[in-house]
Amino acid sequence: MVIGKKRPKTLELFGSEVKRYRSMAGLSQDQLGEKVPICGSHVGKIERGETRCDRAIAVKLDEILDTRGALPSLWDELVLDAAFPVWFDWPEVESEADFLGSYQCLVVDGLLQTEDYASALLGGDKAATAARIKRQAILSREDPPPPRISALLAEGVLRNQIGDRDTMRGQLEHLLAISSPRLTVQMVPGPLRPGDTAGAFVLATLRDRTELAYVESAVRGITVSEADDIRLLSEVYDDIRSRALPVGMSKELISRILEEQWM
Repeated sequence: MVIGKKRPKTLELFGSEVKRYRSMAGLSQDQLGEKVPICGSHVGKIERGETRCDRAIAVKLDEILDTRGALPSLWDELVLDAAFPVWFDWPEVESEADFLGSYQCLVVDGLLQTEDYASALLGGDKAATAARIKRQAILSREDPPPPRISALLAEGVLRNQIGDRDTMRGQLEHLLAISSPRLTVQMVPGPLRPGDTAGAFVLATLRDRTELAYVESAVRGITVSEADDIRLLSEVYDDIRSRALPVGMSKELISRILEEQWM
């Protein structure tokens, strides 16, 4: 995940200290990675401030590099609360993802939106709409293959009107058309349980097996990578998915809502 010049300075500071201690120990990135164990490229991302490493990794680095508690302490001060702006880094996470598991309880996932639906959500902002639609290029790329996507949508998402009736009709027809072996849409029918309405989120597994998540809140979206956070979201996702309709029955529900409400 390449974060570029806007990446949080706190991550760069932490990463520079990791690099300093690694250099003092006379280890290459690959050699250090083998001892953790993580891949050397992930060590490089940490050192460049391109990703938030897990605290457990900071503790392991402390042991290997004999920093006497310095790296865990720096992690607590510099990394714990570092959050990437959603419009900056998440599209790049998507582009490197091997798997994306999303749950939406209010609107259709951005990767599955039509241009009209996205425009209605974004108040007609042409630049923002174009940026959102551009993200969908990963769905049709050839090298590397598109990520595997498992999208869970609450039934209310398809009944909640965004834009006009034509917009909703086009969006539901799009959902029926885009299903493929690498992209599945499953509906969560009926009234939601209290935990289902806590907010939307996406789980991402990158090609190097790094796990990240994007969580929406009332204030902003936050990219997280802490193991405990990922574990909790994975459990929530698995629970919701266990109550979702199979793909075939989901298509039937989408078709029924399309016919009953938007035709």
